[in-house]
Amino acid sequence: MDNLDLVTIGDTAIDAFIRIKEASVHCGVNRDKCELCFAFASKVPYEFVSVVPAVGNAANVAVCASRLGLKTGIISNIGDDSNGKVCLQTLGNEGVNTSGIALQKDKETNYHFVLWFEDERTILTKHHDYDYAFLPFGTPRWVYVTSLGAHAVEYQNQLLTYLKENPGIKVAFQPGTYQIKSGAESLAGFYERSDIFFCNKDEAKRILNKDGEPETLIKGLRALGPKSVVMTDGPRGAYYADNKKILSMPIFPNPKPPLERTGAGDAFSGTFLSALILGKTPEEALRLAPVNSMSVVQEIGAQKGLLSMEKVEELLKSAPDSYIPKKLEK
Repeated sequence: MDNLDLVTIGDTAIDAFIRIKEASVHCGVNRDKCELCFAFASKVPYEFVSVVPAVGNAANVAVCASRLGLKTGIISNIGDDSNGKVCLQTLGNEGVNTSGIALQKDKETNYHFVLWFEDERTILTKHHDYDYAFLPFGTPRWVYVTSLGAHAVEYQNQLLTYLKENPGIKVAFQPGTYQIKSGAESLAGFYERSDIFFCNKDEAKRILNKDGEPETLIKGLRALGPKSVVMTDGPRGAYYADNKKILSMPIFPNPKPPLERTGAGDAFSGTFLSALILGKTPEEALRLAPVNSMSVVQEIGAQKGLLSMEKVEELLKSAPDSYIPKKLEK
């Protein structure tokens, strides 16, 4: 993988979107804790099911970067089953190098059920206990380390050692659910090795174990060691911080409401990172990334709406003058 611009590392899955017809949402006063509810012990009607293969943070970012013009690869694990074969074919069709994918004998490919109600989704996940085996993968320009299963601790340690031994590889880090649960201290080496760190605002709260305004949270993330941080905040936009500045960026304006929001964060981080690899400044990357997020939420799943760089830049021309990064007090 020496000749690749970006190699992503993380688990791969299949998402089955189940469009729920009859449900309700109950939230707390601040809408910070909401529950999806439907009738217990009864038949709940749904509209349709749409199956989307070869997804997950690593796969989504690899496909995003490939469509934007980068040479990409993925290191992952899938089951040696029919679903795994579909994932391999899907990624190969997207131009992603799949030589780093290990087929796990007698194991199933991760399969998630996405309960889709209105424009949001609740995901039922299951990560199979794969035999994570670290193998050297050369020296691509960048690696993107993201969601891995709970049994990947030793693999992560070997990966971190490899990255420390190869300082020429730039590192982007976006922890998944299990990694965040393990605590920031257990991942200190990855934070310190990261050239850029990605997460959303809710994840930032869990990582830091505290609440706060976006500026406070992003400063807390920077204090963990990464050279720069990108924190998304859903429809409220995104934030970027390095050792010189903190920037805020609104979402890309779109008159159409979102169809469903799966993959919006991956589209943002994948586009932002790809822009940096292509030589763009953080300010330029901040303007490009929300365009792809806007496009993704107009389709079902995390990849169908991903755009080429030509299309992203074409849509960017229609942005209002107010669509620019704003500097915040550091």
